[in-house]
Amino acid sequence: MSRTTVRLTMAQALVRYLCNQFTEIDGTRVPLFAGVFGIFGHGNVTCLSEALEQVQDQLPTWRGQNEQSMALAAIGFAKAKRRRQIMVAATSIGPGAANMVTAAGVAMTNRLPVLLLAGDTFANRLPDPVLQQVEHFGDPTVTVNDAFKPVVRYWDRITLPEQIISSLPQAIATMLDPADCGPAFIGLAQDTQERAFDYPEVFFEPKVWKIPRPRPDRDAVAGAAAALKGAKKPLIISGGGVRYSLAEAELADFAARRGIPVVETIAGKGALTHYHPVHAGPIGIVGSTSANALAKEADVILAIGTRLQDFTTGSWTAFAQDAKFISVNAARFDAVKHRALSVVGDAKEALADLDAALGDWAAEAGLMTRAQRLFAEWNALVDDHQRPTNAAVPSYAQVVGVLNKVAGPDDTLIAAAGGTPGEVTKGWRVKSPNTFDCEFGFSCMGYEIAAGWGCAMAQEGPGATGGTPIVMLGDGTYMMMNSDIYSAALTGHRMVVVVCDNGGYAVINRLQQFKGVPGFNNLLTDCRVQNRDAPLHVDFARHAEAMGAKARKVDSLADLEEAVKWALQNDGPTVISIVSDAHAWVPGDADWDVGVPEISTFEKVRAARKAQDAIRANQRVGV
Repeated sequence: MSRTTVRLTMAQALVRYLCNQFTEIDGTRVPLFAGVFGIFGHGNVTCLSEALEQVQDQLPTWRGQNEQSMALAAIGFAKAKRRRQIMVAATSIGPGAANMVTAAGVAMTNRLPVLLLAGDTFANRLPDPVLQQVEHFGDPTVTVNDAFKPVVRYWDRITLPEQIISSLPQAIATMLDPADCGPAFIGLAQDTQERAFDYPEVFFEPKVWKIPRPRPDRDAVAGAAAALKGAKKPLIISGGGVRYSLAEAELADFAARRGIPVVETIAGKGALTHYHPVHAGPIGIVGSTSANALAKEADVILAIGTRLQDFTTGSWTAFAQDAKFISVNAARFDAVKHRALSVVGDAKEALADLDAALGDWAAEAGLMTRAQRLFAEWNALVDDHQRPTNAAVPSYAQVVGVLNKVAGPDDTLIAAAGGTPGEVTKGWRVKSPNTFDCEFGFSCMGYEIAAGWGCAMAQEGPGATGGTPIVMLGDGTYMMMNSDIYSAALTGHRMVVVVCDNGGYAVINRLQQFKGVPGFNNLLTDCRVQNRDAPLHVDFARHAEAMGAKARKVDSLADLEEAVKWALQNDGPTVISIVSDAHAWVPGDADWDVGVPEISTFEKVRAARKAQDAIRANQRVGV
């Protein structure tokens, strides 16, 4: 029997294949690939764009302003969709591709799916060296696209048109695998994009992808149950994996019936609403005193869906040396960290199996009562810092308080780098699940506005809340990447961007001086500028207006509240700027291990080194 084929160029076949991949969200079949962010250049404009133009009503292409930011928008979309749908980011060769490497690092660190397509040099090498080609004298196979290898889960270069038949399914399977989830990169040689091939029609048959839910090993579950039954002061750490497993309700029910307090990582924040009875606050360096106190006392820690990064563990000083860890994770790599009893499997399935194995066991009643008392004390402390004062310049905490007050239950708070993550992790009170996105795995400056654009797109269709992204960032991050304000203005997607202008890189200045180094090259007043007494401040509102956004500059918290209410009613992007304090922060009580010079002429640095040695002496020994 002869097979039926269709003759297409490689680029046309790739696009047709993407158009025929589907998934299900809330029981509704939707395209797996919701759209393409694209910037065209000579490496993809003649072939890939030709293919995308023909399907623009089925697979919409959105024009980016910067290759990095459009890929960050794709990541923000994936996070808002909880890894159920994927966006594509397509670029030309050379600098366009290299610009996306940073975004790939964000997706890789945060275990988020995005399909990165970049043009490549000629497979036949006849025109070499081509425009934007980086030549390696000893290895002609190396191009700029090799730079993606350390920051993607799947990497391939297509040099023959038939190679996509095996490559594309592998890329998708990787992006949807809870254990291996992350970005996939495919380099498209320019001459291969143009080549026609007789593709089997079965390759383009519609396929509905299901995200697997691996069940954990029975013996591992039994061991975890035994460890919990022997615990006097157990604690649950809820990570991002709980949210991506859609296991929020199961976690809340499990914790309530078993009497175990739940603390959250930065990525896990938002699985529970702020005032849920089992919620005891965020843990770690930018966490709450309540969560950190419970962590220090805990004898058994059930860590669910977290990779236990240093901001969660206080650089592994937040726990008792003899505390036992049970790590539930879809990724074996994460589950076995730090001598944990590893339970490799989906969070929702693992909770169900562990619940069954525990029988009628529950923790001592006083544990939850203590957790609720500690959390009430933490909330009172945050209230004190968010309460308006007579200070001439408001603090980040006060700005967070105003935004949180005005935000609707379905609006999503987005932050990433600088001083914002600490303030929103400590002070933002989640009203509805999955309405908090703080990218603090890669802590990528520039993520915020781009992710706001992607999140706004994700608020359309099945599973969407219809809320508005509220982006909070500092002036330093705004200056680094703001062009997707223009993107959102072009496309009409609504988001609110609040710029806290504190005169530079304030939080890193705080760390610098805390470790004994005089303020240097962070705040504008400490930089090499023409006039230290009057450094140049940007008028962010006027700048945003020039890109098509509505904008206001406000001077008080009362004006901020009115401006945010106004902004939430607007179509498209709205930018609000407010001068904020560079030195006022909500306190924290967890340690952080950073490098401090062993020798220095600064007395304060020498003192900081002694304090850092004391922190390291208290670290839990890992393997």
